[in-house]
Amino acid sequence: MGVGPDLMCAARDATRAVIDHLGSRYGLDPVDACVLCSVAVDLRITEVVDAPNWVVSAYLPKAFF
Repeated sequence: MGVGPDLMCAARDATRAVIDHLGSRYGLDPVDACVLCSVAVDLRITEVVDAPNWVVSAYLPKAFF
């Protein structure tokens, strides 16, 4: 999940969190995790908090594992 006043930065933070999770949980190299994210991760705007702050969630279906 990424939170911030800039939508693109929040999306980038959410993607980086998924890459970190894939590396720590499943032992994927960062490059392999990034490739998987580019084809399988769905970014969603979860909510807008206090008007300028975006909350972006990154979803990766378990079917890929």
